[in-house]
Amino acid sequence: MSDDPDQPPPPGGSGGQPGAGGSGGAEPTGPELARAALEAARVRREAARPARRRSSDRNTGEDGGRRLRGYSGPGPDPRDPQPLASVLGRLVKARGWQRPTAEAAVFGSWEKVVGADVASHCRPVKLENGELTVEAQSTAWATQLRLLAGKLLVRIAGEVGNGVVTKLHIHGPSAPSWSSGPRRVRGRGPRDTYG
Repeated sequence: MSDDPDQPPPPGGSGGQPGAGGSGGAEPTGPELARAALEAARVRREAARPARRRSSDRNTGEDGGRRLRGYSGPGPDPRDPQPLASVLGRLVKARGWQRPTAEAAVFGSWEKVVGADVASHCRPVKLENGELTVEAQSTAWATQLRLLAGKLLVRIAGEVGNGVVTKLHIHGPSAPSWSSGPRRVRGRGPRDTYG
């Protein structure tokens, strides 16, 4: 009988002695072969353990307790699904895109910024260096918007943030412009050939 209680009894009652099978003791047989295979598996497992330990360190909690892989538990976790708005907000903040997104919000949500009534009679045209150019539907609306410029600036600052729009340039509808680019030649432009 073997001293190890976990080992099964030797097959055929040979007692597990080497050489009992008539091999002359050259190769292990029976339980000796099983012990050699178990020892080789243990050595392989020990050799692979540091790699497994490194990967399991990512799955342990702050308290050192092991956490099941892929399971975040009942509390909030950074791996939980996040709302798109919060993910985009963090991305905008990390990249320093606050000002361009605020400027885009002036154009994208113009009706919300100034109100539906005002937005139906004017539209933003250009925003450069904090100066917003607004084109009104008529000269009467342009005059009305010039009177409301202070209130419009307060409403814009409340919606998109302070310092995004600092000044308003309001003008009425304009005739088609024949100038293109920053430089142009003075003159009357097309006369009888137009139309």
